[in-house]
Amino acid sequence: MTPSPPQTATTIAEARDLVKVFRDFWHRPKVRAVNDITFEVKRGEVFGLLGPNGSGKSTTIKMMLGLLHPTSGYLRVLDRSPDDVKTKARVGYLAEESYLYPYLTSEETLHFFGRLFNLNAKQREERIDQLLDMIGLQHARRRVVGEFSKGMARRIGLAQALINDPDLIILDEPTSGLDPLGCRQVKDLIRALARRGKTVLLSSHLLADVEDICDRIAILYNGRIQAMGSMHELLEQRNRYRVTLPEELAPDQLQRVLDEIRSVLGAEPDIDHPRLDLEEFFLRIIEKARNEVESQSGATPSHTLASYLSAPPS
Repeated sequence: MTPSPPQTATTIAEARDLVKVFRDFWHRPKVRAVNDITFEVKRGEVFGLLGPNGSGKSTTIKMMLGLLHPTSGYLRVLDRSPDDVKTKARVGYLAEESYLYPYLTSEETLHFFGRLFNLNAKQREERIDQLLDMIGLQHARRRVVGEFSKGMARRIGLAQALINDPDLIILDEPTSGLDPLGCRQVKDLIRALARRGKTVLLSSHLLADVEDICDRIAILYNGRIQAMGSMHELLEQRNRYRVTLPEELAPDQLQRVLDEIRSVLGAEPDIDHPRLDLEEFFLRIIEKARNEVESQSGATPSHTLASYLSAPPS
């Protein structure tokens, strides 16, 4: 791998000229899954890795996790090689599919993952209590996960990705299988983690979710980065304008404003009423309904961020 300058204190992951070639049985090049990509992920940001199936997203993530070795190029995660055990101890990962043991309870599942990170019994108990409360499954701590819906299993998968208090959290389709309420809670959680100095690398096909929470994105196609930048830089249409008028504007005042715009443009401006997005409307209806019932069988509303995750980075 080619050398590169050391990472700065604010750089959590960095790839330069990264290439991954899969070979056949005779070691002949078969697929160039990642083709000379360069990017960096900074501390405290939510970075989106986007692209259609087969674009190289999963291969890139697996190299960052140390599950695959780059063919060439430079890759550092938390200022170390992704293969380093010390790196893996500081990374949390939620795979696209939640691979959980179906005969373990929620509590037993999180104990299992906590032991993998050498957490002692007291640490595990404290963190499991906080995590189950945070994901809204405290009431289901002794139910076996094989009985869970996909959305509830997804929540447990997210909890296991946070059990080790990671500095870098890699989430592959984190809202897959979640209802709109669960999606909103997960997105709020991701933003809360970023505010606390955690770094999140997010891969998702749900572009509305990505737009809601990502600071920057990279779009891959055929193994190459086709576009990269902040959401504002990439999506702002600088040749168009939107004017927001005060709510208390009287009808005659509005008419005068429109007349002036027509006289300047020589054309009729588009005008309509603002509206809620469907997610916001849905959440309002559900919140109203929730306040009218006494008990719930599924996931309950998530609570505040687990306190052990709340400490700012050292």
